[in-house]
Order: sequence, then C-alpha cells, then structure tokens
Amino acid sequence: TFSPDSFAGRLSCILQGSSDTTFYVIAVYFGAVSIKNTRYTIGAMLLADLVGIVTSIILAYLFFGNILRDEGPINPISDKEIIETELQLKDLDSVERKISRTEKMLKTGDAKVKLEYEVLLRCKAHLDKGKNILSMNLSKDEKTAIADNFLLTDKPVLYVANVDEASMHTGNKYSDALVETAKAEGAQVIIMTNAIEAQIAEFENPEDKQMFMEEYKMDEPALDRLIHSAYKLLDLSTYFTAGVQEVRAWTIHHGWKAPQAASVIHTDFEKGFIKAEVISYDDFINYGSEAAARENGRLRIEGKEYLVHDGDVMHFRFNV
Repeated sequence: TFSPDSFAGRLSCILQGSSDTTFYVIAVYFGAVSIKNTRYTIGAMLLADLVGIVTSIILAYLFFGNILRDEGPINPISDKEIIETELQLKDLDSVERKISRTEKMLKTGDAKVKLEYEVLLRCKAHLDKGKNILSMNLSKDEKTAIADNFLLTDKPVLYVANVDEASMHTGNKYSDALVETAKAEGAQVIIMTNAIEAQIAEFENPEDKQMFMEEYKMDEPALDRLIHSAYKLLDLSTYFTAGVQEVRAWTIHHGWKAPQAASVIHTDFEKGFIKAEVISYDDFINYGSEAAARENGRLRIEGKEYLVHDGDVMHFRFNV
C-alpha cells in the first residue's frame, strides 16, 4: 500500500513547480488513566462526535512509561478494557434507544423494520455480555439494517503502542502484552516512539531526514507503517492526479472501477465518464513525466470496467 503523503511528495519533486496536497491519517488518541488523582476517560462529547461523523475508526492506544497512575503499575490491557467498556456502554445506550423506537414500528409489517429489530436485540444481548459488536461477524444485510446507529464497537481496530526510545525496534513488556491480546482479536499493533516521529516530521530536507532515520536504523517512519496498516485494515487504496500546479492523492476503496474512483474528485466525473488516461506509479517515476511515459508507450487508455490499482496516476476524460 502506498503512503500517499510521501509518494505525492516524490511526484511533485519530478513535476517541478507543482505542489503536493499532503495526506494525513487522522487518529483520535484517547485513554483512561489516572494522573495525580485526576481521572481522564472518554468524554461524553467526544463519544457523541465519534458517533456522528465516523464511519470507520482506528483506536490508537498509547502507553507512556513515565506516567504516575493511581491504579498502580502501567497495565495497557486494563486501560484497553476500560476504553472498550465505555464504547460498549455508549453502543448499548444507542441500541436500547433504537429498540424502543423500532418496537413501535413493528406493527407496520415492514420486513426491513423486522430485520433491524431482530439484529438490535442480538446486539443488545452481545453488549450485555461485555463483547464488541465486531465479534458478532454480522452479515452485510445485517450491518446495513443497523448502519444508522453508527455503533463504535463494530469498527475495525488498530492498536498503536508508544514506547520508549530504547524499545522502538523491539518493543517492551507492555507492548508485548498488548500484542498477545491483539492476536486473540485478529488485530495488529504498531509500535512507535512518538518523540522520534515528531522529530522526523520536522525535517524539510529529505537528505537530512534520511540521515536521521539511518541513525536510528529506520527504513521508514513508523507513521508510514501506520498508514499502510490503516489502509489495509479499511481496504483502501490511493490514486494520484498529477499536473504542473498540483499533485494530489485520492483515497478510494480497493476494487473500485475508474468511474467510481473519478467520483471522489467530483460526481460529474462519474456521471460523464468517458475514458481514463492511466500511468502506473513506477512508470511515472522511471520516465519522469507524463510526456515521456506516453512516448514510451506506458500511458494506457482505460474504460469503465478498469479496476484502479494502488498508486495509479490518472487523468479523466468526461462530458457532462
């Protein structure tokens, strides 16, 4: 999977004078720890915001080795369970409210209402047992039936462990415990040292950045690994539009065809889709420009059935 941020930067360097639109993975960091007798948990307002705007969520759990906790020694598993419990309680409240409203509509005999009601009852029973909705393995139709509830525990999970500098390559006993727990869930843990990542992000000169990473024996920033893993988890991929003025990365779902991919730029692109001019990322980098790729027969004209590949550089022909 491409890291859209870094690859867009490489394209913009080739197309001198163009600017790159930086891609960001936006993660919400929250936890449940006690610091100096003050307890911080997931706030009601934050939960409300997540329910309202999130379609897929990455839960990033960060554990710091120098935090003084009222609960005693650092225990990432306990913190994880506290957070999950709060999410489950929020889902349970949403489900119970929806069950109450749906019961009144059952007399209409609507099959969709009946299915939603049945799935909601199963969800309530599952949440009452302290289990996440994701572990129910709901079918596509069942997920669709309750989609407007935006249940938080039905989201795929990616754990991020923030460790000390000495443990950045090996992890430590805290991240090891998290890895073992994540395995049982089929989830992945990304280990990183946030202080190092912050320093990497500050470098403007690519050569200085590379020298810094070599000093720490890093092949790539851990943030890039996070992006790769998040894209894989959410079944996403990236294509690029590249011109003299701007290079931009567009996020789509894996397996989308060209017209669908064009729609993320503007819906008119999908409605009036004619053809797509496509250059693979590797070919664009190797030949250095669209013109050179075209001259060497590496620019393809693709139609409506073309499955967009991760990293494709595309230009759409459309007519509205």
